Amino acid sequence: MKRLVYLWAAVVAVSVSLIGTAGGADLPKSGSFNIHSGWKAVGEVTKLSDDHLYGFGSFWGVTYNDAGSGPLHAGPVVCPYTLEIIKGAGTSQGSCAWGDAEGDRIFTSWSGSLTPAGELDGMNQITGGTGKFKASRARPLSSARR
Repeated sequence: MKRLVYLWAAVVAVSVSLIGTAGGADLPKSGSFNIHSGWKAVGEVTKLSDDHLYGFGSFWGVTYNDAGSGPLHAGPVVCPYTLEIIKGAGTSQGSCAWGDAEGDRIFTSWSGSLTPAGELDGMNQITGGTGKFKASRARPLSSARR
């Protein structure tokens, strides 16, 4: 369970900053925005041996744009994940659907390495979107590395 808390902290670190290019009437064609989220995690970890764990679950949360308005402000986020830890280090991967108050979404896929300290080093890649975040209305979406 302690590793699940570490993974939660890692996902928060990965998702603290999303850099995106998006189209829409009220969004610039490029730029960046910073967000923070509150999370709830539901998951299960199975001990395969003394030094081998496997886990899965989902994080649910609400995202707030640091500017107090704008992209993804007051929107829902859900991120299913899997993880594998061998001798204190391992890997984790998952997907996220980030929303805004109008119901438009940004989709991401992330993966990374978990350190014994519980940190995640990896990439949160934007894979698509809907509404004002739809890639066909803008140049390709980029992502943030944490």
